[in-house]
Amino acid sequence: MSEITPDLVRHLGVLARIQLTDDEVTSLTGQLDAIVDNIAKVSEVATPEVPATSHPIALSNVFRPDEVGQTLTLEQTLKNAPDAADGRFRVTAILGEEQ
Repeated sequence: MSEITPDLVRHLGVLARIQLTDDEVTSLTGQLDAIVDNIAKVSEVATPEVPATSHPIALSNVFRPDEVGQTLTLEQTLKNAPDAADGRFRVTAILGEEQ
């Protein structure tokens, strides 16, 4: 026997403040019943020997350690810049006005 009844779906609609038509109640009754059945099947398979998990494969951090390395000097950085001023890259204004 189904756990989800049309009356239960109507009650859930009231709790969620959603007005449901009779067609929507009928449709949702079947859909929610299928969801409850599938959850029950998963619960049957779950055993104490199988740990709960959110991902089937163990995840690990793939980032390298954050270590300070050799960096460019200001002169090396600006050496190939088309235009530079005051130790910065100089670019054309994109807002239509000089700042």
